[in-house]
Amino acid sequence: MNKAYTYDDVLLIPQYSDIRTRSEVDISGRLGDIPLDIPIISSPMDTVTEVSMATAMRTNGGTGVIHRYNSIPDQCDMVFDAQPNVGAAVGVTGDFLERALALCDAGANFICVDVAHGHHILMKEALGVLRTKLPVGYHIMAGNVATLEGFNDLADWGASSIRCNIGGGSICTTRVQTGHGMPGLQTILECARSDRSAQIIADGGIKNAGDAVKALAAGADFVMLGSLLAGTDEAPGVTFETTAGRKYKQYRGMASKEAQHDWRGRAASMEGVAATIDYKGPVRNILALLKNNILSGLSYSGARNIKELQAYAKFIVQTGASQVESTSHILLR
Repeated sequence: MNKAYTYDDVLLIPQYSDIRTRSEVDISGRLGDIPLDIPIISSPMDTVTEVSMATAMRTNGGTGVIHRYNSIPDQCDMVFDAQPNVGAAVGVTGDFLERALALCDAGANFICVDVAHGHHILMKEALGVLRTKLPVGYHIMAGNVATLEGFNDLADWGASSIRCNIGGGSICTTRVQTGHGMPGLQTILECARSDRSAQIIADGGIKNAGDAVKALAAGADFVMLGSLLAGTDEAPGVTFETTAGRKYKQYRGMASKEAQHDWRGRAASMEGVAATIDYKGPVRNILALLKNNILSGLSYSGARNIKELQAYAKFIVQTGASQVESTSHILLR
């Protein structure tokens, strides 16, 4: 069997840099025709992205995908209120075509075909229909996939960008419940070997800015975040406070029992959990910190943009002892 690596298994080797200030580093890009100042997309989850999050993401240079666990009119209203540069999710069965057409008419700049296992005949059929019914050149994000074969097939079926990772999210239990998945970094390394033009979205398992830098260095064009953005003012849901003064909000996987019951009144296979997450304040503070640390990450490789990072990056595998050393290990004493 081959070894496969996730973000904690590797480090990027620091290299000579003539970058004098982070202002020389540019991490902007284009998701299709949509210009983004930062390579960050908020996840289509009902505890992450609705109007407030999508608006904040746009204001701070990224974009968001409004979740699909609602009625078509409700989702269209959120898109209409979060214009421009906003995406919206659809499924692959039921009302997916009606929903996609309505969202496009409401002003969604791109559609995200959102399923747990994207390398599937239902995805192939959905992409085929959407490509014939949506405007020519309209950006369709799709996923999730874990392999190069899956990536290439979705690109051939009509996806403009592809969410890459299965089972790596902090509240996802797919690998435990089904025994299937691929370590997050390995997925990006594999998909980056593709000769297709579809863009790579690293989605799942990114716990900090360092992981984002590693994902970008491995070949991702953007990272999609859930837990790092959850718990903020802009994340949907009520902020609770304990008697001890701790504030928190709910964060849950869309395959959790709770989310499935709220969405469709029943739970099928459960591949996610519901949890609480500490209240974090305005999401702009999280995004500013991520941006600055990603800029620093590029400078450590002497790279002035993401393409240069991917050209210059040198990965090494670290031992378990090295992983401990890489943390703030004074806390372990």
